[in-house]
Amino acid sequence: MFTFKNMSMLKHPEQHYLDLVKHTLWSGEREVRRNGVVYTHIGGALRFDLSGKTVPVMTTKKLAVGSCLKELLWFISGKTDNKVLKKQGVKIWNKNASKEFLEGRGLRYEEDDLGPVYGHQWRFFNAPYYNCKFNYKGNGVDQLNMVIKKLQEDKSSRRILMSAWNPCQLNEMALPPCHVLSQYHVTNGNKLTCTMYQRSADLGLGLPFNIASYGYLTHLLAHHCGLEASELIIFIGNCHVYDDHKEALEKQLERIPYLFPKLEIERFRDNIEDYKFEDFNLINYDHYDKINMEMRA
Repeated sequence: MFTFKNMSMLKHPEQHYLDLVKHTLWSGEREVRRNGVVYTHIGGALRFDLSGKTVPVMTTKKLAVGSCLKELLWFISGKTDNKVLKKQGVKIWNKNASKEFLEGRGLRYEEDDLGPVYGHQWRFFNAPYYNCKFNYKGNGVDQLNMVIKKLQEDKSSRRILMSAWNPCQLNEMALPPCHVLSQYHVTNGNKLTCTMYQRSADLGLGLPFNIASYGYLTHLLAHHCGLEASELIIFIGNCHVYDDHKEALEKQLERIPYLFPKLEIERFRDNIEDYKFEDFNLINYDHYDKINMEMRA
């Protein structure tokens, strides 16, 4: 009997991403949105096998894997200061961290203060937000450590979730979260699967980053909790392609994916926030050349 899982394995998993892009381009509804013209498709699902240390990093274009991992470690640290990323050469949040953009959101933070975005919600959920320099330790709910404790002590639970969507603080954020909810499941004793819900996905630029980031996170949690990463499943509410990304994506659609790389995490750290960029080793990342697309704020 064919299931969603074994049908998805008939193709290279990256091909399912490319098929979603193609369907959205060809069948999506053309809309004029706040930041440009898009083609929109409602409802998407992707799944990626993580066994054997496989990590789903797109191969039909070169992905900025270093920036992706540095952003993830920034989330894990609970920090919301874009200067931390800028010092590492990561430009992902620059447009959303500009004084002009923040003031357009009605926020009076200093430039590069992003408000209570992902890291704040992961580590200090709903703690009153003052600024990105404040020490929030002991405030709010540390959801990430709750996930880790459950994976170590009650791994059969169906309540191992982490949410970045906090309606109480949305208006304080530079940008409301796109990847809003992740759930962690342990099957067969030690196989870790992550299911993630994403309310909104820019298929050209954002989604490949999100896929790789949650692949990294699932492997890290498995490593830290003595489990084996098994699968990453992503459900998407609003899939969209920007009109000015169309030509670049049509070029990408002509490419045949390579095998995904492997991820080695070189050492064990006592605390999840202690892992460093140098602890991660991406092996055999074969890819086509970079495809440039403009990032939208």
